[in-house]
Amino acid sequence: MRKIDSNQLIDEARFNAFHWRVLFWCALIIIFDGYDLVIYGVVLPVLMKEWGLSPLQAGALGSYALFGMMFGALFFGSLSDRIGRKKVIAICVILFSGFTVLNGFTSTPTQFGICRFIAGLGIGGVMPNVVALMSEYAPKKMRSTLVAIMFSGYSVGGMLSAGLGIVLLPNFGWQSVFYVAVIPLLLLPLILTFLPESVGFMLRQGREEEARQVLQRIEPSFVPQAGDEFSKAALKAAGAPVVQLFREGRALSTLMLWVAFFCCLLMVYALNSWLPKLMASAGYGLGSSLMFLLVLNFGAIFGAVGGGWIGDRLNLQKVLVAFFVVAALSISLLGFKSPTGLLYGLIAIAGATTIGTQILAYACVAQFYPMAIRSTGLGWASGVGRSGAIVGPILGGALVAIELPLHYNFMAFAIPGAVAALAMCFVYPRQASPVPVTVAGASSA
Repeated sequence: MRKIDSNQLIDEARFNAFHWRVLFWCALIIIFDGYDLVIYGVVLPVLMKEWGLSPLQAGALGSYALFGMMFGALFFGSLSDRIGRKKVIAICVILFSGFTVLNGFTSTPTQFGICRFIAGLGIGGVMPNVVALMSEYAPKKMRSTLVAIMFSGYSVGGMLSAGLGIVLLPNFGWQSVFYVAVIPLLLLPLILTFLPESVGFMLRQGREEEARQVLQRIEPSFVPQAGDEFSKAALKAAGAPVVQLFREGRALSTLMLWVAFFCCLLMVYALNSWLPKLMASAGYGLGSSLMFLLVLNFGAIFGAVGGGWIGDRLNLQKVLVAFFVVAALSISLLGFKSPTGLLYGLIAIAGATTIGTQILAYACVAQFYPMAIRSTGLGWASGVGRSGAIVGPILGGALVAIELPLHYNFMAFAIPGAVAALAMCFVYPRQASPVPVTVAGASSA
């Protein structure tokens, strides 16, 4: 009788067609997740004019989706450890795609806000689950890079949102950019067909034959034999998963990760929501302001992929500290008059070290927690961090309302970067010892 360690099998596997498939479908989901989220910043200047919204009202309206994301991350992150990642991902796609489409049919701020809140539940819920799924299936030597590439779909979605906004807004109205969100609903049958379930979840459910088939696709040299016993893939956390986040020396690191997520998401959503409006106030036209949003998200791709590549070879935590410091510096410089080329460069760097760092932070959390509580750890870090995402648009609205000089707005957005860098210095990966476990179906021998 062989003892099969599925975690080790996956860690040591060579990257192949199976990994490409998981990467493709997870990235596609994140692309539209990012599209649906960034879309508010694209239509914000038009909505303020059409509905007569004050800056504070606009900031509050932008936060409805973020409240939904907070609850969605907390609820769906833990739920997937019980019913499986694949089912939760499907539910979240229906929520964020369906209600973003419905946003295009709303006629009042109240209707708009309700749809944004429900869409936010799906947007927030899908993120920790696709990260956990990609982390589980990625070979260890390139895990950070693959998670970063997958999550770069968020920035592609943001660029797609800004690019389509430049074309659609003046020709077809703000409603048209919301209708594009129907695409994931049309693709849902394919997502359910080709996206695999978590191996660990399948084993906990007693679906060992399905797990063997998946493991064979991951590592073609693996040949299942009668009587094979899985030694670690079926681990279940002993006790409540949320409590496990604070056990075995993880308490301080968990709290510091939450602080870093709060600060990072505050910067990300403050910039995504208010960068076009702030630049328009500085004298740039709407088209130019949306180009800044596109450059912000374009820079994030290089930050995420480059940071993931460096993190796999050096230390992901140190990369995060450095990126947060650079984010604080680049954002603080945005408010000063600069040549156009330098301004675009600063915005790209800000995108690389805010949105890109958010992507790397998800990879860091996924590696910090054991598989048995990985979705819970990701869900709670994301959920608690969403309070920063909620504060970001409201803070931007308050700053615009009191009409401070432009550079003070950006300096306020930069301060959380310094706080996040300090918090990451107190995260200790060596404390992430294995969770006390029970092994499903284990013999007493």
